[in-house]
Amino acid sequence: MVSTFFSYITTLWQIFFSIILKITSKLLGTTRNKPLLPPGPKPWPVFGCIPQMVLNKKPAFEWIHKLMEEMNTEIACIRLGNVHVIPVTSPELACLFLKNQDSIFSSSPICMYANLVSNGCLTSLFLPMGDQWMKMRRILPSHVLSATSFQWLPRKRDEEADHIIRFVYDQCINKRLVINLRKVTRYYCANVINNMIFSKRLLGKRIIENGGPLVELQQDQEKQIDAIFTLLEYFHSFSISDYLPWLSRFYLDGHKAIIKKAFPIATKHIDLEIDQRIHIWKHGNKNVEEDILDVLIMLRDSNGNTMLNAKEIKAQVLEFMLAMLDNPSYAFQWTIKEMLNQPMIMQRAIEEIDNVIGGKKFVQESDLPQLNYVKACIKGSFRLHPLAAFNAPHVSVSNSVVGEYFIIKNVRILNSCHYYSSSTLRNRAVNMGWVGLAQLGLRGL
Repeated sequence: MVSTFFSYITTLWQIFFSIILKITSKLLGTTRNKPLLPPGPKPWPVFGCIPQMVLNKKPAFEWIHKLMEEMNTEIACIRLGNVHVIPVTSPELACLFLKNQDSIFSSSPICMYANLVSNGCLTSLFLPMGDQWMKMRRILPSHVLSATSFQWLPRKRDEEADHIIRFVYDQCINKRLVINLRKVTRYYCANVINNMIFSKRLLGKRIIENGGPLVELQQDQEKQIDAIFTLLEYFHSFSISDYLPWLSRFYLDGHKAIIKKAFPIATKHIDLEIDQRIHIWKHGNKNVEEDILDVLIMLRDSNGNTMLNAKEIKAQVLEFMLAMLDNPSYAFQWTIKEMLNQPMIMQRAIEEIDNVIGGKKFVQESDLPQLNYVKACIKGSFRLHPLAAFNAPHVSVSNSVVGEYFIIKNVRILNSCHYYSSSTLRNRAVNMGWVGLAQLGLRGL
């Protein structure tokens, strides 16, 4: 009787341990075959890798690039607070994220900068995926950023191009041979975007006689330009409050205070112009769309209702200003610098313009497709001097597998641009010439 009982117990234990062993082996096999997260440094509890980032004396993007170089990897997973950040320095991997799986990585993170600058995440660049995201993605490509819209306003761009040519000519004939290229290009870009949006050179008190972009500015308008560049400086600048929201009230890194101070200065004239234009359309004092602002105000849905309210229009116009003021002026400065450092390249570009356009004609936008060498120089400059260390961050809306790595939901993807301007790429540019650099076919920018 006793032996039968023990035999029964032994059989039950064997069955139990067999089941446990089978489940364990299955789990281990599943884990072994499952793609892993990208490699990364070991994080601290709660804070992640924020202590290393803060204690590092260099900017955050340099710390990230140095960390990836030490790990010898083109993709990494760095936990900052409770957020996983995945920087990518490989163009091939960047294409997998932003092209092949664009539907998963199209969303944007909700962060302190976006809330402050875009009136609560209302614009296309800062929107997380949702109804507002769908609306803005549908409106902008078809009504504002389309090829038709771009061809609609060439006169306004040509007008500012004529102004800057007259200004440079005036400086030369008066033997003022030292020209502040940064200041000239910044005010030129400001006048172009203001002319396209508001049909006026908003930043100027009056135009000087030679028509140049350096106008006699009112003090508050000059502050407006500085404030816009201040906002650009803190665009996704790895603020501690973005990764540890419970510390936002303490203003530890000072980013929030600086942005809140610059924002009302940057938007003062913009908001005033938009309110006045909305009032004009509302009272029937205008019936022809003449610029981008008119288009935004008069957008209607199938029921005849306005698609954008005043708050959305103001936020979107500021986003246009942020994009237009800095990027073209920065690219122009570095292109001229590289060409001045290599006179043979400058001479070849001049010869191409003389041969294709003619020495007595101004270059027009329609001429650019024929200027292959000039375009190659511009592309080479973009790759040697990217406009920012990282593109705007993207957020995954679901779990996915990219390459050999498992990417979890709500992770932030940072596509590196700065890394492409490495010394290796620069040496290839010098040895091959800028046309060769343009033919490298990088897709990361």
